[in-house]
Amino acid sequence: MSSTPLRVLVTGANGYIAQHILSTFLSAGHSVRGVVRSQSKVTQISTTFSPFVSSGQLDFALVPDISVPNAFDSALLSAPPFDVVLHTASPFNYRANSSPAEFLDPAIKGTTSILQSIARVAPSVRRVVVTSSMAAVIDFIGSPRFTNPPKTYTESDWNPITLESALAPDASLNVIYQTSKTFAEKSAWQFMEQKRPGFDLVVLNPPMVYGPLFDPAVVRDPKTDLGESVHGIYQNTLAPGLAEDSPLAPTGLHLYVDVRDLAQAHLLAATVPEAAGKRFVVCAGELTAQKIANIMRDTTPAALRGRIPRGEPEKENMPEGAFTASSGRAKEVLGLEFRDAKETIGDLAAQLAQIVQKE
Repeated sequence: MSSTPLRVLVTGANGYIAQHILSTFLSAGHSVRGVVRSQSKVTQISTTFSPFVSSGQLDFALVPDISVPNAFDSALLSAPPFDVVLHTASPFNYRANSSPAEFLDPAIKGTTSILQSIARVAPSVRRVVVTSSMAAVIDFIGSPRFTNPPKTYTESDWNPITLESALAPDASLNVIYQTSKTFAEKSAWQFMEQKRPGFDLVVLNPPMVYGPLFDPAVVRDPKTDLGESVHGIYQNTLAPGLAEDSPLAPTGLHLYVDVRDLAQAHLLAATVPEAAGKRFVVCAGELTAQKIANIMRDTTPAALRGRIPRGEPEKENMPEGAFTASSGRAKEVLGLEFRDAKETIGDLAAQLAQIVQKE
């Protein structure tokens, strides 16, 4: 693809990951349109990125419901026309009392809707990058977490979860989320195979995404204004009522990537020709709840350290045999490099400390 500045559409532009993506593309000189659901989100992002809005390098489109047919048609009309579309929009809020449809419809129908709209009204688009998840890769139910030798997940793996499992009356939010990401990605690859559009597809599959907020100033209440992964760190290490002797929350998915590295992966996925038609596991390595707590304690002001559960600091690594993931393709094809966990969590810790001190 051309090294000249691109015209880029980014869906879900107000999200935690997407704001880092906006910054990465704008700083590289590309022209971006951010798609959001409401005017209030436009106002927030316009404030955060005001120099780029003033210069005309960043503009916006409203799409209130991404799951309806033709939802993206008007957003995709642009002069100059779009070269690349980044589809990052997908629901992910375990704190909301969400029904399966509130996860599944925007994820699956939103993905097919934007691909259909691109094929129909934006023939200039040459590449689409979809933000999927390791939730579409890992078998969380049928495969054990610990094996000898350990399982290494790659791009050839798929979560075997079924749509029926998400629609069951007792389905957990984890199951519903995994299903939404798995079938959203499958729908994208199926569309490419069946329709053979004039653009190619690249998919990124990150695990847990950690690291600093792009604009911590917009967080007024950490209980409601933080994205899911960052809220988890706040809730488990700095929330009111915690103490050193509080139980340490168990480790969920023990694989992570820094949000800034994931944003860079989107830029590379959009511009490296050899990325076409590939999915990429984007994983920096292992990160447990204990290691997060240890780093938070090492990098948080002394006045707040008493809130952080101590756990067992010497046991910060996963037990032997825990599954892992290979980012070999992302390193070889995209040239992607990864920050270490101390930088990822340390940079976030400084922001969370400032937020907490305002409570």
